[in-house]
Parts: sequence; C-alpha cells; structure tokens
Amino acid sequence: MTRSFAAPMPRPAYTLARSGRSLLARSMISLGALAACMMISTPDASARAFDSKAFGTLSSGQKVQRYTLRNGNGMSVQFLSYGGIITAINVPDRNGRVANVVLGFAKLDGYETDSAHANIYFGALIGRYANRLANGTFVLDGQTIHTTVNNPPNTLHGGLVGFDKKIWQVRKLSGLSHAVGAELTLTSPDGEEGFPGTLHVTVDYVLDDSNRLSIRYRATTDRPTVLNLTNHSYFNLSGEGSGSIENHTLQINADTFTPVDHAAIPTGQIAPVGSTPLDFRTPHRIGERLRDNHPQMLIGRGYDHNWIINGYDGRTQRLAATVTDPASGRTLSVSTTQPGIQVYTSNSLDGTYAGPSGQAYRQTDAIALETQHYPDSPNHPAFPTTTLRPGEAFDHTTTFQFGVTGAAATQ
Repeated sequence: MTRSFAAPMPRPAYTLARSGRSLLARSMISLGALAACMMISTPDASARAFDSKAFGTLSSGQKVQRYTLRNGNGMSVQFLSYGGIITAINVPDRNGRVANVVLGFAKLDGYETDSAHANIYFGALIGRYANRLANGTFVLDGQTIHTTVNNPPNTLHGGLVGFDKKIWQVRKLSGLSHAVGAELTLTSPDGEEGFPGTLHVTVDYVLDDSNRLSIRYRATTDRPTVLNLTNHSYFNLSGEGSGSIENHTLQINADTFTPVDHAAIPTGQIAPVGSTPLDFRTPHRIGERLRDNHPQMLIGRGYDHNWIINGYDGRTQRLAATVTDPASGRTLSVSTTQPGIQVYTSNSLDGTYAGPSGQAYRQTDAIALETQHYPDSPNHPAFPTTTLRPGEAFDHTTTFQFGVTGAAATQ
C-alpha cells in the first residue's frame, strides 16, 4: 500500500486560539515566551486592512503587485504577487516600537535578479520541491524522473524557475474572524522543471489579531508526483539590517536530525542531537556553538540542517521552534503540521547585497525556519513520503506567533 502524505484538512490556524494556547502550555517553551504570546493589546477592528499597490515590472513585462495585511494590533505583513515573496513583517518590540523583522530587497530587481543569481530566496514560496533532490533524480512508480539541476549536482528549491519566480494570482479572503488574509493560487504544468503532473496549488496568508501569521498550503495533481512546499523568510527579531542574530536564543522541539554529506544531501541516517551543537532541546544562544568544529557544522558552514520535529502525525500542529531576541524582547514561535524544519543561519550571505535599510547582509544576519518534509525524501524510502497522487490533497499549515517578553523600558 502506497503511503500518502496527504493530510486530513486541519483547522485553520486563525481559529485555534484556545488549542494553540494549550499546545504552548504543554510544550517546552519557556514561561517567559508563553507570557509574551499573550501580551497583546485590545485589537482595533477598524485598523484591520487589506490593500495593494504596484511594485514594479519584471523583465518579461509582467506587472507585480505588493499586498499588505494589517491586523488590529498594528502588526502588518507585506508580500508580492511575484513568488508570494514576504517582503516585510512589521511587529512591535517590548516598548511598542514597530520594525520589519525579515530580510529582503527594496526594489523588485533585487528579487528578480540578485536573489535568483545567488540562490537567496528571500521570503519566497518554495516549490515544487523545497530543499534538495540528489543529482536531480528520483524514481517514482518505477520511472526515473530527472529534474532541472540548478545547484550542481542537485536540484534546489524546485529548479531554475521554481514557485519563487512565478506570478501568483491573489484575492482577499472573506469571512475571517478577527483576522485578515489573502489566497494565492498557481497552476504548475505537467513536466515543469521535470516534475510530473499538472499541479494546482493554493496558499493562504492569514494574519490574526493575536499577532499570528498562518500559512496554509494545499495542492492537488492529475498524475503521481512529489511535492514539498515551504516559505523561505529570513528572520532577524532585532530588525532588518541590524546585524547578526548570534545573540538570539533558539529552542527546537526535536530529539533527532538528518545528517548530510558534503553535497548537503541526507545520508539516510536519523541521528540524535544529543552531544552535538545541534542540540537545542533547551534554549541556547545561536552563536554559542556556531563555530564548533563538528563535521556537520563544517559541511553547512553553520546551521543548515533538517531537524525532525517531535510528535509528527500529519495532522496536528506541534511547536517546532522558538526564537527570542533579548535586545528587543521580540519572540517568534513556529508551529506546524509538517515533519521537519530546516534551520538556516544565512551562511551564504557575504556582504554582496544590501536590504531596504541600506545595510549590507552578511553571514548570520538572519535565521530561516523552513517547515517542510525532509530533503531528498523521494530517494529515502524510510523518510515520510512526499508522493502525491490523483485524488489526494496536500494540506499543511505553519503558524508564526509573534510576541514580546520582558518589561518595557521606563521613560
């Protein structure tokens, strides 16, 4: 019997206020971060908004729109029709000062040209297959499939023209309670980047009044295929352009991870995190062991690994990771129905590119928290399957809960 990773339809994250708090209470998250999630002022419904404006024109002549979701607490999320790219997440710190906490570019050309050239993927929706496929090859139902190799010798994040480089159709979601949201849709034709099947994809971005951003991914296919979807936002809770995240603390709800070889492909082993610099079962400063000489750290030039989130059943959102910035007091807790999370400390940023702040981006200037299935799963039968078949529905949700911790500074 073929395994399926198609999950029963989860309740949308923006209806999970009670169960979300219960999950946090049962989780490993610290009491301080739990309190932070609850430190939300009374929402102003009149401030809730959805709007759009022109952001530029691609070299192909296609027009790109930038959309803004704004909740009743002064938090906002901006994204593009191009790649579904999240360009800004504006959230308050412990003193109420609002700042953008994701990296990106000031102009469209940065996303179309610079990001593509350097494989940066700032804020983008990733597909058809997030992370790597070894040698751009896998076997599906006895047929060898070859996908476009764009990160030799592997296929990375869907190939040369992945979902991050597509124009998505966007419409406002209606009927949401205490939230504002958008639906993004895309059809990927059979054979695109070598992947079989015509794929219909829907992604919902929903921002609620508890300062929680929910991303729900759904897809169907007309032929057997493989699928792995995520978002590739780079977070710096001190604010975009503020420098290194080495003093952020990180906690990951994972006892094991998938070690990789020198091509960043999983070896197939499931390894314990204990006694390694990848052990974040209790909070650690990100920079504490970043320069450790453990072989896995040298391969990735820092953290660039898939942790196996505890308690995966394909349906239940579990806490995956919590990040806290002691300087601003901002916190971020990530929950997901997915089995893994790729944590990446922006190891390839080398000062070549600058963001909207005018500051150049360098290694460790952000952390990416990519919830997903494991890298190269089609070539590892023991990993949770990424096969999607006609009549099945891919349906996974990830939520990013923003908050603050610590007392506000006195004036």
